[in-house]
Amino acid sequence: MYRKYIKRILDLFISLLAIFFSSPLLLAIAALVRVNLGKPVLFIQKRPGINETLIHVYKFRTMTDERDSNGVLLPDDQRLTKFGRMLRSTSLDELPELFSIIKGDMSLVGPRPQLVKDMVFMSPEQRRRHSIRPGLTGWAQINGRNAIRWEEKLRYDLEYLDHITFLSDMYILLLTIVKVIRRSGITQSGMGTAEDFGDYLLNTKAISEEEYIEKIKMAQERLTSK
Repeated sequence: MYRKYIKRILDLFISLLAIFFSSPLLLAIAALVRVNLGKPVLFIQKRPGINETLIHVYKFRTMTDERDSNGVLLPDDQRLTKFGRMLRSTSLDELPELFSIIKGDMSLVGPRPQLVKDMVFMSPEQRRRHSIRPGLTGWAQINGRNAIRWEEKLRYDLEYLDHITFLSDMYILLLTIVKVIRRSGITQSGMGTAEDFGDYLLNTKAISEEEYIEKIKMAQERLTSK
């Protein structure tokens, strides 16, 4: 009953309240992003939603568009500004996702929407995480977020999938507030941003370079297909 009906009602109620009370903050952050990083204010990216249908995820921009002499974007950690780091450390950059919850693309609690190029490297069992709406926060986020290994993160996602209750969602939401205040687990040790799943598998030699290239091509095809 909760998973099928009440969870969605709760998503709408809490998200609408959050948008109403945080609207001055949302406008202030949008203005600061415009001043510090220019246009556009929002970073929009396609990510897998429920049943692996691609959705648009909205965040406040935290990086510049700086490129090298060949026109290629510089690595994330070089484009992440001091202002952007502050937004990420407080998770304020993710506030626009509240509108995705209203739209029905996301939920307050669920597996975080990962990149398409992360999804293609997941096993069939790990991809079961996409059988529900992705969340603004989740079981993996309160158990380490980006500071834990990918295998652990995906295992926590599946654990949540098999134990969705009102009490577990309230517990996760409350613990998320604590985590945000403490600013814990934002990034991996020694890295400006989280490592992609495919890069992690390649760097740990869990897959070959040929497998890596093939999967990246699959992700690109998925993103460009209609």
